[in-house]
Amino acid sequence: MKINSSLISFAGELRKSLRSLGLAVLFTTTALFFAAPHTLLLLQNHLGQQLAFFTVSEPFLAMVKLAFFTTLFALMPGLLHVLWKALAVPFRMSNRAISLFVLFTCLLFYGGAAFCYLITLPFGVDFLLGFQSAQMRAVISVDRFVTFTAIFILAFGLIFELPVFMVFAARAGICPRQSFERNRRYAVLAIAIMAALLTPTPDVVNMLLMGGPLYLLYESGIFVLRLMGQP
Repeated sequence: MKINSSLISFAGELRKSLRSLGLAVLFTTTALFFAAPHTLLLLQNHLGQQLAFFTVSEPFLAMVKLAFFTTLFALMPGLLHVLWKALAVPFRMSNRAISLFVLFTCLLFYGGAAFCYLITLPFGVDFLLGFQSAQMRAVISVDRFVTFTAIFILAFGLIFELPVFMVFAARAGICPRQSFERNRRYAVLAIAIMAALLTPTPDVVNMLLMGGPLYLLYESGIFVLRLMGQP
């Protein structure tokens, strides 16, 4: 009953912000649509790719999609603030705790996104395109390129928030620190599976580029919980 009550409180608080969030996403996506060609050019130059399109509407739809993903990236602090504010109701978090959780989730999100953009994506794209030959040349769709890069950058940003949610789970009594310590082997397995699914290439090097930092973040979450005196 307590879990159901917490979920109802969380959903009710979240519902209050859905309208304003929807409007913010809509207006920001519309505004960033006009900057989408410059954003796409930045991604192309960074990854050294020439793009093509195969339907009349594909460039327009790709720009809309890129504007939407850029909006999520830009509005992430606001989205995270709404999330933590909603969680604060059933778990009785103070305003100071909400501010700290928002701050550190934002820092880790943008840190993970930067890590993906600067390191993982270039390595992954180079590896995948290394299979082309004189008989087989790559022709990359602009829509697939936008989806590929945006999803991986956002995914890396989100999973790098692991330590913050570990701290929250321990403080909320959902999963104590000792449980994280006892289940390291399962955490390593879960991280390996996640790295295999989310990295752009299946090779060991790129899996380690994601799995290695993610495991360090897992251990850092345990370390922070020890410093906080969480059992």
